[in-house]
Amino acid sequence: MNFKKKRILVTGACGTIGSEITKKLLNLGATVCAFDISENGLFALQKKYKVKHKRNIKIFLGSIRSIERLSKAMNKVDYVIHCAALKHVEISEYNSFESVLTNIVGVQNIIDAALKNNVQKVLFTSSDKAVNPSSVMGTTKLMGEKLIIAANNYTGRKLTRFASVRFGNVLDSNGSVIKVFKKQISEKQSLTITSDKMTRYFINIEQAIDLCFFSLNEMLGGEIFFPKMKSFNIVNLAKALSKNNNPKIKITKPSIGEKFYEELVTDSEASRTVSLKSYFVVVPEMNDDSPNFFKKIKKKYTGLKKINEPSRSDKKLLSLNEIKDLLKKSKLL
Repeated sequence: MNFKKKRILVTGACGTIGSEITKKLLNLGATVCAFDISENGLFALQKKYKVKHKRNIKIFLGSIRSIERLSKAMNKVDYVIHCAALKHVEISEYNSFESVLTNIVGVQNIIDAALKNNVQKVLFTSSDKAVNPSSVMGTTKLMGEKLIIAANNYTGRKLTRFASVRFGNVLDSNGSVIKVFKKQISEKQSLTITSDKMTRYFINIEQAIDLCFFSLNEMLGGEIFFPKMKSFNIVNLAKALSKNNNPKIKITKPSIGEKFYEELVTDSEASRTVSLKSYFVVVPEMNDDSPNFFKKIKKKYTGLKKINEPSRSDKKLLSLNEIKDLLKKSKLL
């Protein structure tokens, strides 16, 4: 996909993923509308690119809870990559309606503003926590996915299309367990883990960015894309980072809503999830009332191998040495 001379809105542009997407788009010649609620984050972003990309970065301070602000920011925008969200499980449990306003109402505002401005493509960044969710955060992400899929049903004659990506845990992103462990290691504290049974899917930042660009290029509307991710036990991650096979570990207790393992697809999704070289695609459900362009989706993925069964992060775990190798490749060890 050629991004030169394209105008792209990135929400959550000051976050770990949003800022990396912004950087890559600017380097590809796109004009980026960097949208975020963080004034300090936007100031830093503007300062960072004020010389090399001054003409191509547009700073938009605002909240996705405001459809009026989003509508103005989407003026003449070609694509939207929606990264803004409340993402912390424990905080969302105690501030549940705030999560609803941002992660559900905010997504609907993105949809409505995109349709109003005839945006070509909207890509929503979701999470594996949306699969069989046990937390408020996961539930709001699931609802966000549902809204994005449903949005394709009422585009009418508009060319706007909507799709989603699912991330696992992004290595060394803001608030990630790796950052927590690194801080504890540097301060010579015990490494805190909520349970020795905890397993998670992980991808590095580069894989997350590649997934977004691949999906934006390939999407026809209604798909959910996710990468072929590795999973490992959090105890082994702690061991790998500490460079000690027997580090001091303090077992606390799981947070409210926290699962021992994550999943990538539900039972009902597995039968319509196809395998590509590096990614999986959940093909949208279709019936006689589905939009005509859904036929193109069905044709595109017909004949590809299906996974046919759910996948869980507590299966096929990486060994301690494999985790160390992965961290070294990601320049985190």
